[in-house]
Amino acid sequence: MESILTKIRNWINTVWEFLETENFIRPLLVILVIVVISSLSLSLVEPNLSLFDSLWWAVVTLTTVGYGDVTPKTIPGRFIAFLDMLVGIGVLTLLTATVASILVEKKISKDLGMHSYSFENHIILCEWNYRAEIILKELRLESETEKTPIVLISDIDRKPVKDKYLFFVKGDVCDETLHQANLLKAKTVIILGDDSLDYKQRDAKVILSTLTVESINKNAYTIAELINEKNIETCKRAYADEIVVSSKLSSNLISSAAINHGISKVISDIVTYEYGSQIFKIPVPESEVGHLFIDIFIKMKKDSQSTVIAIQQGNEGETISNPLPDYQLEKDDYLIFIGSHGKSYSSKEIFKTPNS
Repeated sequence: MESILTKIRNWINTVWEFLETENFIRPLLVILVIVVISSLSLSLVEPNLSLFDSLWWAVVTLTTVGYGDVTPKTIPGRFIAFLDMLVGIGVLTLLTATVASILVEKKISKDLGMHSYSFENHIILCEWNYRAEIILKELRLESETEKTPIVLISDIDRKPVKDKYLFFVKGDVCDETLHQANLLKAKTVIILGDDSLDYKQRDAKVILSTLTVESINKNAYTIAELINEKNIETCKRAYADEIVVSSKLSSNLISSAAINHGISKVISDIVTYEYGSQIFKIPVPESEVGHLFIDIFIKMKKDSQSTVIAIQQGNEGETISNPLPDYQLEKDDYLIFIGSHGKSYSSKEIFKTPNS
């Protein structure tokens, strides 16, 4: 019982603080005084009206609804109605303007990145550039992240694109902006390089941002983008969960395409959600624990037209690409495989028994 009373008291205090902050107290008090005085006065000068009827009339008149079911008949009563209508319209206009200004200010503050958010299990995207735009597009094409709230932290003027589930915090990555983005409850943080800096400063800023993120929430899965592979070890010391070296990745892809023409098209097809094949990850079901990799490889290719390309030891553990045929599957392993675009895969569906 005491906890319920505490919650009610806290709620009342929150509401009162909001009304006080947004200057609602004065117009609300004026409206209350007008309603009380006009209803009491009308009940005194109108012999046929009760206090309840007078109160009803005062509210209906003040809100300009004007049902007409209760009307003053005497001259003093009509004079009270005249004053009530004149004063009421002004006060109601003031209240309406206050509400409108709050809504407009809230919308502007969100677009300009001055708002704080309370999402949970959301994604935080640091920096805005053409790569961030592609990442956002790809995430929206994936069913799991189609409606996931994404909070963008970037030192730009306003929210860059129209996306119902994209939210904007203006500024560099720091304690204040990460607090606004509610980092403590975030699931994933993507830290991209700042294209306005040279490659040394760019990687240094990414590493510093990674260290800041990890110092606040070690449970968030941090993905850092570097341009120089020499900085990988330094970024690992900042406790980044995953590091992508963009320059090395693109260079390796270009060199592979030069040697084996068409390689880049295959990779693009696999990593793009918009069309073609996709990469999926599912946990190894209990029924397959202890089996050999080659057995599950053949089974998945035969039953679901999918190709296993790697094993991950734990949801965020080490990844073994192209495992040996005699690799024995373990309880916490995950299968990383190529499947068809737009298709939903699950361990239960792929490995269901004929009688299930």
